[in-house]
Amino acid sequence: MNTPTQRGRQVPIFLILIGMLLLLGAAAWFFFQGGQEQAVPTASQADIPYPEVPRVSLEDAKAAFDSQTAVFVDVRGEQYYQQAHIAGALSMPEDQMPARFSELNPQDWIITYCT
Repeated sequence: MNTPTQRGRQVPIFLILIGMLLLLGAAAWFFFQGGQEQAVPTASQADIPYPEVPRVSLEDAKAAFDSQTAVFVDVRGEQYYQQAHIAGALSMPEDQMPARFSELNPQDWIITYCT
């Protein structure tokens, strides 16, 4: 028969064993998942809003930024623009765009972003 003192000692040992099992399980999962290529889901045309609008790759946007051949427009709210934005980007929240289109030169390459 277990005394209350013996039962009190068994609880921490039990918790330590459970913790070790969880760590071993997590390590095994990480080991077996680490060797597998993670597939990047691709969006279908139906999942992309405004599919007729051309998309710009990150590499092309970086090249345009470096060569200063594009105007970057941050379409997030002003508070997010104030937190961080691409250097030289204009702040034009999405809900203000129709009223402010005249501020943009249609001959420029305009790259909008929201993240």
